[in-house]
Amino acid sequence: MSLDMYDNIAKCTDHLSIICHNLARAAGWWDKERPVAECLCLIHSEISEALEGYRTDKVDDHLPDHQSLTVELADAIIRICDLAGGLNLPIGEALAEKLCYNQMRADHKRENRAKPGGKKI
Repeated sequence: MSLDMYDNIAKCTDHLSIICHNLARAAGWWDKERPVAECLCLIHSEISEALEGYRTDKVDDHLPDHQSLTVELADAIIRICDLAGGLNLPIGEALAEKLCYNQMRADHKRENRAKPGGKKI
């Protein structure tokens, strides 16, 4: 990954995190301190809803132009970015670095996954 791409991913993700957090704060979700565990459970609930959307292959109730899977994944991203913004986490930098790191991981290489004992999922 090029340095420009790394910087763009980091900046865009951090900006999204600020937007999501500011919108949640404006809606009153942060009037009281939010427990991190609660926020993580809400992220998990969106992932579970995405699984159910995938299992049923249904259109979203609120955004009928999109499948439920797509909308619930978007909800998970919003919640992750809100939490990162609320905790002032450099989520964009971490995301960009993790993408770079994963490119070098042996267990992420196609040929290593095809070997006996390689990761299948």
